[in-house]
Amino acid sequence: MVIRAFDADHVQMTLSEVSRRTGLTRATARRFLLTLTELGYVRTDGRTFELTALVLQLGYSYLSGQSLPQLTQPVLEDLSREISESTSASVLDGDEIVYIARIHTRRLMTVGISVGTRFPAYATSMGRVLLAGLPEDRFEDYVSAVQLRPLTERTVTDPDRLRDAVAQVREQGWALVDQELELGLRSVAVPVLDPQGTVVAALNTSMQATAGLTLEEAAARVLPHLQQASATITAALAARS
Repeated sequence: MVIRAFDADHVQMTLSEVSRRTGLTRATARRFLLTLTELGYVRTDGRTFELTALVLQLGYSYLSGQSLPQLTQPVLEDLSREISESTSASVLDGDEIVYIARIHTRRLMTVGISVGTRFPAYATSMGRVLLAGLPEDRFEDYVSAVQLRPLTERTVTDPDRLRDAVAQVREQGWALVDQELELGLRSVAVPVLDPQGTVVAALNTSMQATAGLTLEEAAARVLPHLQQASATITAALAARS
């Protein structure tokens, strides 16, 4: 409780401030602060107290034991609550994306999606993000080998158009796909990076194309939330490593 009392707006606090924010008596707060100081989690100049970097180690043992899906799932849950849409995470496996986490809010597709579901990378927003994260030679190998089948009348099936679409994702840092996987379904995706800056996964949200918003308005509504969720997972991966 004492450690959590410190935040961005309360970096340094007096004993009275800690007592007030925690609801502890001054004597109890003082005893805990002195114990934390002795253990190295808090430092003091004699009047004010502040946390040290040692508090970061409190989360390391938890993070070190968590897989990417385990780190992702609670972030997707928060994201779905914020935007009231289904959210997903996936990785690239050969020519396909594989779902590693999924939060349902309502059924949007005729095909049910769950952990382990696969879709062609070229026709999905998460696939475009993951393809954009490949080295150029690996991406070219993918384009040369993949069969670009039309899943809907809007699916990009021309290799040069796919190259242009992926190049745009590389430039802007996110992907928007409109009804290429299934008619009536549009999605927005962002990358998740490891500590070396390599794309290791993608996050997305899907929405109905008939929701009363233009394509640009739909993207603008959810993109900041997706980017914040991605930053949270990226930070957790960095802390874990």
